[in-house]
Amino acid sequence: MDKFASRSSARLFLAAVPDAGTAERIHQLAGVLKRAHHFDGKLIAPERLHISLFALSGLPEGQLCAAWEAAMDVRTEPFEVSFDRTASFRGRPGNRPFVLVGEKGLRLLQSFRQMLGAAMTRRGLRQLANTNFTPHVTLLYDARSVDEYPIEPIGWTVTAFVLVRSLNGHEHLVRWPLWV
Repeated sequence: MDKFASRSSARLFLAAVPDAGTAERIHQLAGVLKRAHHFDGKLIAPERLHISLFALSGLPEGQLCAAWEAAMDVRTEPFEVSFDRTASFRGRPGNRPFVLVGEKGLRLLQSFRQMLGAAMTRRGLRQLANTNFTPHVTLLYDARSVDEYPIEPIGWTVTAFVLVRSLNGHEHLVRWPLWV
């Protein structure tokens, strides 16, 4: 477990990631929306697109081990996620996230995250499980912001979740398949 925490400037988090084909479709959509909204920000690369579930950065090794064990405790069938709107989040001035969001198409994801949060609580990580959660996929960051806007739904089947180390790219350190 210590290899995961070895680079202190790296961010660690649990995430659901789209398959490569869906990631490419999301990236292409982001390019169209970037031009339509006259954004200057750089698109997030397809291999970095994800839905963050829980941030694990800064946890001591014992708590990282507990998060690992909680992840192994989760048993559920693969499920669908679907995003049907775009929006700008507040973010820092000059660096506002432009994201995919949804509601009905994300209920199973929210249930999955609650299940994972309950497993973390059982492992002594209640402080992680009690965080607010707005499921989204960040497409780019920009100085400008736009109002929420409907899009043709885009989604995928979540068949696993991953532990990601973010430092000059995303490295998937562990993959937990979903199964009952």
